[in-house]
Amino acid sequence: MTQAVVTHTPAPEAPAGPEPARRGLVSWAVDRSGWLGPVAVALFAGLLRFWRLGYPNAFVFDETYYPKDAWSLLRQGYEGVWPDSANADILGVPQRVPLTPAPEFIAHPPLGKWVIALGEQLFGLHPFGWRFMTALLGTLAVLMLARIGRRLFGSTLIGCTAALLMSVDGLAFVMSRVSLLDGVQTVFVLGAFGCLLVDRDHARARIAGPDGTRPDGDRARLGLRPWRIAAGALLGAACATKWNGLTILAAFGLLTVLWDASRRRWAGARHPYRSMLRRDAGPALLATVGSAAVVYLASWSGWFATGGGYDRHWAEGRSGLSADKLFGVPLPQVDLTWVPAALRSWWHYHSQMWDFNTGLSTPHTYQSNPWSWLVQGRPVSMYWEQLPQGQKGCTAPGGCASQILGLGTPVLWWAACFALVYLLWRWFFRRDWRSGAVLCAVAGIYLPWFQYQERTVFSFYMVVLVPFLCLAVAQMLGAMLGPPGCSPERRRIGAAGAGLVVLAVMGCFAFFYPLYTGEVFPMTDWQDRMWFTSWI
Repeated sequence: MTQAVVTHTPAPEAPAGPEPARRGLVSWAVDRSGWLGPVAVALFAGLLRFWRLGYPNAFVFDETYYPKDAWSLLRQGYEGVWPDSANADILGVPQRVPLTPAPEFIAHPPLGKWVIALGEQLFGLHPFGWRFMTALLGTLAVLMLARIGRRLFGSTLIGCTAALLMSVDGLAFVMSRVSLLDGVQTVFVLGAFGCLLVDRDHARARIAGPDGTRPDGDRARLGLRPWRIAAGALLGAACATKWNGLTILAAFGLLTVLWDASRRRWAGARHPYRSMLRRDAGPALLATVGSAAVVYLASWSGWFATGGGYDRHWAEGRSGLSADKLFGVPLPQVDLTWVPAALRSWWHYHSQMWDFNTGLSTPHTYQSNPWSWLVQGRPVSMYWEQLPQGQKGCTAPGGCASQILGLGTPVLWWAACFALVYLLWRWFFRRDWRSGAVLCAVAGIYLPWFQYQERTVFSFYMVVLVPFLCLAVAQMLGAMLGPPGCSPERRRIGAAGAGLVVLAVMGCFAFFYPLYTGEVFPMTDWQDRMWFTSWI
């Protein structure tokens, strides 16, 4: 008998074409994750901020001032007087814009209102138009934070985490959807911080030399510092939006020269601080303060170029500034007729602005003390409407509420309190310069407000602080993941903990979302969100 030979034909192999393509796509995405990740987070933030941006069709809180001032700058070059009926006229159908040429005293510099005016120029004098630029800049701030966090910590994941946290912070979200100055200032301050980081890296590379050798740290010259000039210009823009930018300018100026001293010590300088004072302090002062002063002065170009601004002709016929003060201190009687009248009038205007901003003590329902700001003790209600059943889609028997509350996402802000303590430990005991940089920004933004215990101040001023709180929390979450080389089990546990914190922040934001957007929802649901009586 002949034994049959059974042959096994191998199964045909799967086509190998798509697999390299998939690997190529993944490789392409990984190689560009430094931009793809930040852009993705920014798109998410932009969708949140632009969704129904024109609602409510009303002047929200201090929108009763800044959009009208912006329109006046656009049309006249200076802030004019509006009649009491202006809000109703602007929102009415047909619209009437009752701007008058009479000058109005304004307590803030003009740059932030010029920025708002760009949106009004594009889309007109209505809520979407005057909120467009703050929403755009709020989205840009998220993109900037992701890139800044990536540079600061050397990690795209940590940078994108900080940006994601900022995109779902309630205060940053609300301030990106209302036409106030603080959201505009936030972008300038954050941009200046990023420029100083780039300057730090470039200066360290320059002092090391092309071959990696370290020259004499006491004698090394760092040359032109364009990124530090850019930082000064952005800080000048922050001051030209609101004057509290001055303390941030001082804090960042100190930070950059301390980094110079650190570089010189790294390069082997025997007297790094003495060398810094000799070779770096002067150029740093000129680069930051000088460029800031140029930008600040340029922001008043409309006031100088026109003749109708407030106090524009005050100095005509006067010999000097004997009646003025410098930061509350009377100036000596000096004949200053050699100073152009426009500059003397401008200085007089600034004296009045200083008196107003430092002496404002009119009680307000939602004013608060800086001690309560980090824990969100007293958020500001920017819009409120109580609706009976049957109005504006309210179906609840007990009526509905519509509110915009300037409340930072509580879980994020409370986590930030722990993160700041962690950063203090890292900076003091580990000499971690990254922690010191974030803490310097926090100090320059937050601490100066404690000197105004009697002034009328509000917690929404801290929107400028939000990016740095998010950096602090992201750094803490990065530490939770574990140091390089740790065991996979340690990494899994850390990732789970960090992920739970991020999910808790996002869930908290979703819970309070109706309070951030003025949605109409039942009063019972509104009461469930009033966790503390101080929030009412």
